[in-house]
Amino acid sequence: MARTPADLVGAQPDPPFEITFDGRPVVVLPGQTVAAALWGAGILAWRTTRGGGRPRGAFCGIGQCFDCLATVNGVPGRRACLVPAQPGDVITTQEGHGHDRLGA
Repeated sequence: MARTPADLVGAQPDPPFEITFDGRPVVVLPGQTVAAALWGAGILAWRTTRGGGRPRGAFCGIGQCFDCLATVNGVPGRRACLVPAQPGDVITTQEGHGHDRLGA
C-alpha cells in the first residue's frame, strides 16, 4: 500500500469541508487555498479577460501574475492562489476586472 505525505509525517488533518464555485459544491482539504481547491476539483479557469473574455486561472501560483483573480464571497479581485479556503466560501467566476456592476 502506498504511503501518503500525511502518513509519513503522522499528520492528522481536520476533516474536509465544502465551498461552492458558481453554485457547484467543491470539497476542500484543510489548508488549501481557493486555487488549490479549484484545481483539485478539476476547475482550471475562474476568470475571463477584459479584452476578448478569454479564460484564465492560476498561472504562477505565488501571487505575482494576477491571472487567478476570483470573486470570493462577493469581493472581486482576490488572488485565489493566496486566499485560504474557508468553510462555506462562495467563489464565482470573475468577469473582466470584477467591477463591471459598478460601471468602472
